[in-house]
Amino acid sequence: MAHIVILGAGIGGMPTAYELRAKLDPSHSITVLNSADYFQFVPSNPWLAVGWRKREAITFPIRPHLEKKNIDFVAQAVRRIDAEGKTLELQDGKMLTYDYLVITTGPKLSFDEVPGAGPEQHTQSICTVEHAQQAHAAYENFLNDPGPVVIGAMPGASCFGPAYEFSFIVNTDLKRRKVRNKVPMTYVTSEPYIGHLGLGGVGDSKSMLESEFRNNDIKWITNAKVTKVEAGKMFVTEFDDLGGVKKEHELPFKFSMMLPAFKGVDAVAGVEGLCNPRGFVIIDEHQRSKKYPNIFAAGVCVAIPPVEVTPVPTGAPKTGYMIETMVTAIVHNIDADLRGQAATSKGSWNAICLADMGDTGAAFVALPQIPPRNVNWFKKGKWVHFAKIAYEKYFLYKMKSGSSEPVYEKYVLKLLGIERLDL
Repeated sequence: MAHIVILGAGIGGMPTAYELRAKLDPSHSITVLNSADYFQFVPSNPWLAVGWRKREAITFPIRPHLEKKNIDFVAQAVRRIDAEGKTLELQDGKMLTYDYLVITTGPKLSFDEVPGAGPEQHTQSICTVEHAQQAHAAYENFLNDPGPVVIGAMPGASCFGPAYEFSFIVNTDLKRRKVRNKVPMTYVTSEPYIGHLGLGGVGDSKSMLESEFRNNDIKWITNAKVTKVEAGKMFVTEFDDLGGVKKEHELPFKFSMMLPAFKGVDAVAGVEGLCNPRGFVIIDEHQRSKKYPNIFAAGVCVAIPPVEVTPVPTGAPKTGYMIETMVTAIVHNIDADLRGQAATSKGSWNAICLADMGDTGAAFVALPQIPPRNVNWFKKGKWVHFAKIAYEKYFLYKMKSGSSEPVYEKYVLKLLGIERLDL
């Protein structure tokens, strides 16, 4: 019988484990590996960073929940992948063999690409629960002596939604504390315009997000390449639409959160022929490695080309619905392979997202992700704020209960009034 190993236990890895267990004959064994022994719901990190959530509300221990479903768990990072030998070398030197490997590691955070950036230096992050906790501590200190805030995304970033979310969440929190008047805010991004989102814009995202920034006194710099960060100062080169230097900025700040560019994690990036130069897994339309047919990948670790060329490098995001469909496709294709049948299931290149904005929210749908699109809209309202909260609770319930039910298909699509989308 087959042994399936899932590398990573985030919003891609945990659902993969549950769906595989529900789909496959129980004689097949499943093992999940993760560097930490807890699950973290990353979309809630912007709330954690301003104190609207506690760590224990968005994390839980992985092992007991997987073991209830007869899924093995190893709380270790992988040092090396021997793809030819179908073997993983763990951090403690032990070896683990597999028949199928599913890579759902998420990214390596490349703070080092901008001197002075990152939680160990001068900017905060909300990419992990630890980073969000550290950001919260820095934010609490900042509130004692408020001043300029800079939030945004570094050159090469591919995840912009959380930066917009955090801008509006901080804005709302400061207003509630009645200190917003003491805090000039600037959004700095590699995007060529506000609302680009790494997607070439979605519906009316440009004008709507610009309007929200104006209405909330948030300035912005686009086509921005952060070149270095010093204590309390960010150096930014702003380019024009043709790629020429437009202006050099030195932005003072007392608090800054900047999303970094992503790369593939070292163990995955080190496998010959598996990844592109940035370390992202190259897959076919069935989520399968083009070189190693028993290796699959889903989520942020997958190689997806940018939607378009931009003056400052800007990647394409992998949104929740897209990841969910990637996972389901992998499960169906592993099941087919075990039965001696050809892979037929495909992940979706549709982008659907709920973004909180403090006391309101924005939802966008891009079907498909790369223009031209069959569906292309962006809407705002308090209902999105409450929908994001409900999505958080539902997803955490699903992960704790071991449900294999797709969250977006069963909940979010219906909320948005969209019929089921074929995988």
